[in-house]
Amino acid sequence: MKPLFTHTPSLNTRMLLAVVASVLLYFLDTRLDYFKPVRATLSTVVYPVQKLASMPDDFVTWFSELFQGHQQLREKIMTLEAQNLTNSVRMQKMQALESENMRLRELLGSSFRLQERVQVAELLSVDLDPFYQHVIIDKGESFGVYEGQPVLDSLGVMGQVAEVSQFSSRVVLLTDPSHSIPVQIVRNGLRAVVTGRGLSEALQMEFLPHNADVRVGDMLVTSGLGGRFPVGYPVGTVTAVDFPQGKSFAEIAVAPAARLSTSREVMLVLPGEKIDFGITSPLQIEEDDLQRLEEPLAIDEVVTPAEGND
Repeated sequence: MKPLFTHTPSLNTRMLLAVVASVLLYFLDTRLDYFKPVRATLSTVVYPVQKLASMPDDFVTWFSELFQGHQQLREKIMTLEAQNLTNSVRMQKMQALESENMRLRELLGSSFRLQERVQVAELLSVDLDPFYQHVIIDKGESFGVYEGQPVLDSLGVMGQVAEVSQFSSRVVLLTDPSHSIPVQIVRNGLRAVVTGRGLSEALQMEFLPHNADVRVGDMLVTSGLGGRFPVGYPVGTVTAVDFPQGKSFAEIAVAPAARLSTSREVMLVLPGEKIDFGITSPLQIEEDDLQRLEEPLAIDEVVTPAEGND
């Protein structure tokens, strides 16, 4: 027989259970990373949708480039040729300086680290959450991307890879409040830490006393401490320095060097190999080492997707 009255949990009870379950899932996700494999799997499933969503913008870009005027294309080619010639001259100077640096390091019996290679990726989507500054790129585990990998654009550091799925990755930007990066001032070598304050806010230099030698216009680069970011990549420029009364540390604002809100293509840094010449004495330099030092060095090596799969 079917009962006349069925006893089910009240609406308030079900609401309370849903809130408790939500808080528990949020704690497990943020603190213990239990659901990171689930997010990676979901990112792989959603990847075709993200690719499909970016197709209209890609089509508009392709269509506009298709109908550019002949004269405009000629002017663009001439400009690119001039820039290429200028960059070639600068490249020769950098090769000479780097070769000289290698010779000096070899005389001191130390090792030298070649410049890092990079792999080009493209943005698929931008996280619209106002509290997180994340973007999705079209390179994932199948291209050798790994968590913590530095991400750059043509002007400086953008952030680092936070999560990796099979075909895409999530990148946390410098402006994210959870992101910090060790830096140093080019002018005097002073080391500090720069932390994000949100996309519409400037970066903040942390924990510098009032007597710190910091000036407006100082350029900041990665210090290499922490092992994530290689040394010497531009991070930003100091835009404001304030020493408020009653506070132990200075308030220093930094403008990011990278175009965080407009860059479409990014570069993933692949660590270079470390060369140890194994010289036991500064005066014991072999002929083959000297020949190797005199060979021209490749300043930047871009890895194609085919090479990234190796």
